Amino acid sequence: MSLPEPISNPNMPKALGPYSHAVRLGDLVFIAGQAGIDPATGTAPDAFDAQARQAFQNLATVLEAAGSSLQHVAKTTIFLTNAENFPKLNELYAEFFPTNPPARSVPITQLPRGLLISIECIGSVN
Repeated sequence: MSLPEPISNPNMPKALGPYSHAVRLGDLVFIAGQAGIDPATGTAPDAFDAQARQAFQNLATVLEAAGSSLQHVAKTTIFLTNAENFPKLNELYAEFFPTNPPARSVPITQLPRGLLISIECIGSVN
């Protein structure tokens, strides 16, 4: 049986704790929650729209580093801090997953550091 292989890449945002952004196990890739933090500055914008767009871009970057892409995502879990942002989330989800969108859960929760969104997923390697 193969062991999980942590994935790292200098283009990925810095992890907020002692975890791997991505782990490959066989043909599957597991991506930890990606927040709307700009990798260049280490900060998140105040507005939900900007944070959410950055979170989706960070997710795409980590998937690419793991040898996958948004097209190979089977399941997402998107943590929101405010249910009122759900309509904007739906718009962005349709933009980033225009065809065959993956299954999704959207729990409303509290996030650290004033973050408004975090996206994790499970996908396959290209």
